Amino acid sequence: MDRVVVTLGSQPVTLAAVLVAGVVVLALLVLVAMLAGRRRGRPRAEAEMEARLADFARTQSELSGRMQTIAEVFGTRQADLARAISERMDGLGHRLGQSMTDQARSTHDNLSRLAERLAVIDRAQANITQLSSQVVELQQILANKQSRGAFGQARMEAIIQDGLPSGAFRFQPTLSNGKRPDCLVYFPNGAPALVIDAKFPLEGWSLLKRDANADPRAAEGQFRRDIHAHITAIRQRYFLSGETQDTAFMFVPSESIFADIHERFEDVVQHAHRNRVVIVSPQLLMLSIQVIQSVLRDANIREQAHLVRDEVVRLMEDVGRLDERVRKLQTHFAQANRDIDDILVSTRKIGQRGEKIDALDFGDPPAQQALRLAGE
Repeated sequence: MDRVVVTLGSQPVTLAAVLVAGVVVLALLVLVAMLAGRRRGRPRAEAEMEARLADFARTQSELSGRMQTIAEVFGTRQADLARAISERMDGLGHRLGQSMTDQARSTHDNLSRLAERLAVIDRAQANITQLSSQVVELQQILANKQSRGAFGQARMEAIIQDGLPSGAFRFQPTLSNGKRPDCLVYFPNGAPALVIDAKFPLEGWSLLKRDANADPRAAEGQFRRDIHAHITAIRQRYFLSGETQDTAFMFVPSESIFADIHERFEDVVQHAHRNRVVIVSPQLLMLSIQVIQSVLRDANIREQAHLVRDEVVRLMEDVGRLDERVRKLQTHFAQANRDIDDILVSTRKIGQRGEKIDALDFGDPPAQQALRLAGE
């Protein structure tokens, strides 16, 4: 009876409310009929009242049965609807949970890959920052003439110290004319030393590469004049007959500058060749030092050749004495073998004599024979 039959707006209507409404409607009808019967007469009114009451009872019974049937139908459909909604909600919840799990996993994987990429980017950024600072420091070094000279001197000294023994070179020596080259490489047998100059002029090149407002022709001209003057200064200062070689090295502390000179300033390279000044980069200087090292090694071997010959002669004398002593030892071994053979002969004879003695039958003495006979 408390089941909801229908909903009017937001107000649910139960089966009991429907029955009460029906009863009220029938009562109103009966009341109207009674009022009408009074006007027509009581006997007839009473008969009509009884008939109407019977119809009302029958109608109420039918209405009650129909309402019961409607309530059962509504209850069944409501249960089916609730079950279907529950199943759909369960399926939706499962799919939603699975989707959220997959989405969370995908989001986690994407965040992990993003974190790895960010870490790589951070390392690359740190390397770029460090490289930028080093480039700025190098630019500052190259901008200052004294710092640039110290930078070229340091690179040149590192290459020479790594490739030559300590006594084969000297930094900042003083020549007989009072000039002090950056390095002298000494050759064997009293040969003149090789001069290496590390004070390469870079003002014009720096102006050409770094100053965007500078006139390119003027900068190239300045760079060309500076190198020409420096090559001439090397030839005039460091070419001393009998003391230094008639060829010198002009060290360029950058491979890019070295390539730029040979690509764009062919006249500078030809001027250096005519003045017997070789322009060398760090790689070329390293190769030259390796060649000089091989020359020094060969010279040292030639200088020590007589010592090697004397040692070979002494070695052959020692081998001769060793051969003589081995032959004497061989003679002693041969004599010992003969002595051993003689000893074996003697031991064999002694053994034979022992066998003969053991085979002799000397018989019993007379006293032993008398005792044996008495016993018998």
